[in-house]
Amino acid sequence: MRPDPAGVASLARQVKLSARAYPLLEIAGLVIQKPDRYEITFRPMRDKEGKALIQFFVCSLDESIWLSEAEAVRHALKAHFDTFYQVEKQPCDPPKGVWTLVAQFDEIILGPPNYHAYQDKLREVHAQRAPRLPFDVFKSKVRMVKDEAVVKSWLESQSSRLQFTTLNVEEPQTLHSMSAVEEHFRAKHAANVVKRVDSWALNRQPNAPRLPEALTRVLRVSLERERRFPIRTMTALSGAFAHAGLQFFKRDKTAVHVAVARPHYLDLENILVQPGIKRIIEFINSTPGATRKKLLAALAPSPVVEAAAPEVAAAAVVEPTPESPAAPAAEVAAAPPAVVQPTGEQQALLSDLHWLVHQGHVIEFASGLLETAKKPQPKPEVVAEPAKPREPRPERKPRPGKQGRYVSDNCGLLPLPAVNPALVG
Repeated sequence: MRPDPAGVASLARQVKLSARAYPLLEIAGLVIQKPDRYEITFRPMRDKEGKALIQFFVCSLDESIWLSEAEAVRHALKAHFDTFYQVEKQPCDPPKGVWTLVAQFDEIILGPPNYHAYQDKLREVHAQRAPRLPFDVFKSKVRMVKDEAVVKSWLESQSSRLQFTTLNVEEPQTLHSMSAVEEHFRAKHAANVVKRVDSWALNRQPNAPRLPEALTRVLRVSLERERRFPIRTMTALSGAFAHAGLQFFKRDKTAVHVAVARPHYLDLENILVQPGIKRIIEFINSTPGATRKKLLAALAPSPVVEAAAPEVAAAAVVEPTPESPAAPAAEVAAAPPAVVQPTGEQQALLSDLHWLVHQGHVIEFASGLLETAKKPQPKPEVVAEPAKPREPRPERKPRPGKQGRYVSDNCGLLPLPAVNPALVG
């Protein structure tokens, strides 16, 4: 699971433009709330030798995923039957004989058990409706019906037969049974329609095909795990944000935040700064819950516009003339309010705040709260323990050699090798 790259790029731009610090956990929680904000890729688990434990097969006609080639072929034929075959109904004579009962599975009438095509129909319905159910269990769910209306309905269905004409082939053929159609599809189209893949990315569009039951369970478990704690999403976001040039830090050594700069303490006692920057730092340090609005109201308040006197306001009313008629009342009511432009003092204050935020001296959180970077704590001095004196190595007792002589080296006394008397001159 990973966030959508386009959405991550949009989030990175928002962080840069706002210059605020956002909790990475909350961003990840927002990403996994909607399916269109993340991508999911299925990959098979592998054994110690690197062999895939399961295989994925994709139907290229609708990008659906399946866990076996037979299921993928069956789906492609059923979902896109009209693409490859044209069905025509041809009249024929109904089966002769006296029929008193028929077999039925759900709403499908299979026919009398002693009818020659009954076994073929039984296996066909089993393959189409309940392929995962054992055949013996499927047969036990088939019930016998002695209703005359049901028997008559089966006879009417047997008074015509289906004829299948092949499409998208060089030489069209006519087939007379579904088993022949399935055999033809596997021989002519299955290799081009069904492909084996090593991984598969989930399409989260509303009209996307339904996942197999096993993959649906895997997806549900993965999403529930991410919603409890989105560690995978956070890891993917961290890599993408770092690539975009954003920085990370921990607030109070707990929650990881992403911002345009890491906190960088500004020591006003030892560093000479401009008076405006010093005023901002001192205001934030002395004001609990400081925000940008409070900062402007305290250090650069907007000028108060005094209301005009009644007589001055009356004198300011201009009577309409033919050359300048009065504006309609609707236009006056719909006129937008005047935009208040910041004063020069406010612009200078915001410019200093912008510099402080991008340098990491001031952090503006997503809630609007302003905080200054904390002074780093001095690292504790590590006092080296005095070295313990080495204990003297115990003396090794010499071992006598053949000649009874000894030689000393760094490791102790070693016996000299024996000397052949015949070689002594």
